[in-house]
Amino acid sequence: MYADILVEYTNKAIDKTFTYIVPDDLKESIKIGMKVKVPFSNKIINGIVLKLKKIYDGDYELKSIKELVNTDITLNKELLSLGKYLSEKTLCSKIVAYQTMLPSALKVKNQKHNYNKYDIYISLNKDDNIIDEYINNNPRSKAQIDILNKLKNNKILKSELSSSALKKLLDLDLIKEDYVQKYRINYEQKDDTKNIVLNKEQLSVIKEVELNDNKTYLLHGVTASGKTEVYINLIKKVLKTGKSAILLLPEISLTTQIINRFYNVFQNNVAIFHSALSDGEKYDEYLKIIRKEVNIVIGTRSAIFTSLENIGIIIIDEEHSESYHQDSNPRYNAIDMAKFRCAYNKCPLLLGSATPTLETMVRAKKGVYHLLELKNRVNNQELPNIEIVDMKDEYKNGKTILSSKLENKIKDRLEKKEQVILLLNRRGYSTVVSCKSCGYTYKCPHCDITLTFHKSNNSMRCHYCGYTKIIDKECPECKMQALSYLGLGTEKLENYINNIFPDARIIRMDVDTTSKKGSHEKIINDFKDHKYDILLGTQMISKGLDFPLVTLVGVINADASLNIPDFRSGERTFELLSQVSGRAGRDKVPGEVIIESFNVDNIYLKCVQDNSYEEFYNYEMNTRRKLKYPPYYYLVNIVISGKNLDETFKEANNVFRYLRKNLANETNVFNPTPASILKINNIFRYQILIKYRYDGYLINTLKKLDEMYANNKSIDFIVDFNPSRF
Repeated sequence: MYADILVEYTNKAIDKTFTYIVPDDLKESIKIGMKVKVPFSNKIINGIVLKLKKIYDGDYELKSIKELVNTDITLNKELLSLGKYLSEKTLCSKIVAYQTMLPSALKVKNQKHNYNKYDIYISLNKDDNIIDEYINNNPRSKAQIDILNKLKNNKILKSELSSSALKKLLDLDLIKEDYVQKYRINYEQKDDTKNIVLNKEQLSVIKEVELNDNKTYLLHGVTASGKTEVYINLIKKVLKTGKSAILLLPEISLTTQIINRFYNVFQNNVAIFHSALSDGEKYDEYLKIIRKEVNIVIGTRSAIFTSLENIGIIIIDEEHSESYHQDSNPRYNAIDMAKFRCAYNKCPLLLGSATPTLETMVRAKKGVYHLLELKNRVNNQELPNIEIVDMKDEYKNGKTILSSKLENKIKDRLEKKEQVILLLNRRGYSTVVSCKSCGYTYKCPHCDITLTFHKSNNSMRCHYCGYTKIIDKECPECKMQALSYLGLGTEKLENYINNIFPDARIIRMDVDTTSKKGSHEKIINDFKDHKYDILLGTQMISKGLDFPLVTLVGVINADASLNIPDFRSGERTFELLSQVSGRAGRDKVPGEVIIESFNVDNIYLKCVQDNSYEEFYNYEMNTRRKLKYPPYYYLVNIVISGKNLDETFKEANNVFRYLRKNLANETNVFNPTPASILKINNIFRYQILIKYRYDGYLINTLKKLDEMYANNKSIDFIVDFNPSRF
């Protein structure tokens, strides 16, 4: 027997299988999709079995497989097909595709760490007669006799017993150790299980979803319309048919509340996947799925690759979120992967959002997707009243951070013992540190970007490569103590709020405060339990969170996302502000939203204020049509990167000329331009944008370019289909 093995090396020059002999002692155990160790170029490395065959028709002398690895864990037929699709869809190598589908502890590359965790139980290893005889003949061995008597009733955790007495009994073979797999995550059902009665809109939506058909549905529901309860009840129906379900969430911060709700409903029939889990926790959750101990998987983007079988529905919450698009190799969109898995399992895909992307909504309006709507909040609660404050007038009165109106509203809520959420989508203390004397500005030495000042540890940090520098007392250029801290981040806002409202309990939630394990959950739970009055943070607090006492939401510097040079900046602004506005007034007390802006007449802000997705949709679609952007055109962004600026620019022009020569005449290929940040981590980047409606030459042309640069060690050729950012 022979096996075609895909080895662990990611070099595209060897993106193919190699044939190995299957030794006789492995023939009964080896399976397609299994991880194995093989000799390759004088080394023993790992690989994945992609094919088993009886005949080898080549003329090379073959080597034999050395051993099987993790025999219980294999990539099943569905995942092998999905990996092939991922490779073709993103032009990544096959091994990169399969590596992406496995948690860190199970990657194809060499792993020496054993992630299994056990509870060791002690039990009797002889019958009662022998045990009683030992007890009677050894009256002085009181500790040992005590252990034996306890073990007559049940097995006991080893940690609960005396170690010295145990050793003697183990040596006499009177007792034995039993290793029981222990999972690191075990949620216990809480007493706050809610018996929620669905309204007519929710029941109607659930009824419309056909569980035995491969259709894509868009659930367009306003904030607080009860989409989560729709998800839960659809999954209940799926489980009754003996099938399983996947629920994807965009943010780690969202998983806390939703996972708790799911655990209360489905108990331990849930596995979770997100990047905040340790390698050991991911390993455990993967084992639960492999062993068919769970039927529901909840997680962020990578959870779409879990080895769940017999899928009955895939649900993607907040489908508009750009976090579903991976910006590193392989550059995939989780929605595309979900569509593949739903087609494979002949089951529905449900996309949910209060602010769907234009690409999704236009498909729904054309009937490609089936449109479902929740037009009202549960219990007919009113949407919050939204007011836009002109900061130009506030600046004249010396109010540079909080407007008088927002400040007074916060004071009012604090007096009423209600809660406030403040959104500022920029972390750190100051975004620019410069010298007022000579104009020197601190920049990252490895990236083409200014350093952000973090007051908590008195350092400046690059948010792209991680470079950190302790702040100087004087300017390194002119040696004057004239440093100026410009711009506003969440850390500075927290300091400012503390000064204005010294008695308020304030908690900040951004990347800097949630780096420790469990910090997301702690902040959310503490705020929900009203241990804090004000929650301020970046976009991670903008969607999916449900706090009954929040009656006021404030948005500081709402214009920031509008000024990003990206054709989606207006759409992202509308999404962000609509979502964070939806955190207000979700219970009995009506909510208010104050948006601070220097562009009060901006159309996107007006659409947010009117709670009008339709107005936003019509305006943005008209703009996209005129500018030939999605959904009217498809986009491909090609990034040419390298350590040498001149060589990178030269190769970018070579790629441009090749594309222009080999693509259809109606396809728009734009000249190479510096990426939005030219240099990141000492790597220079140029990009080439392609706009097209249909081009039969495109894929083959990109594949040929990819092959041309496969062995180029100084230049990277990167293709991003339908990029989320530029």
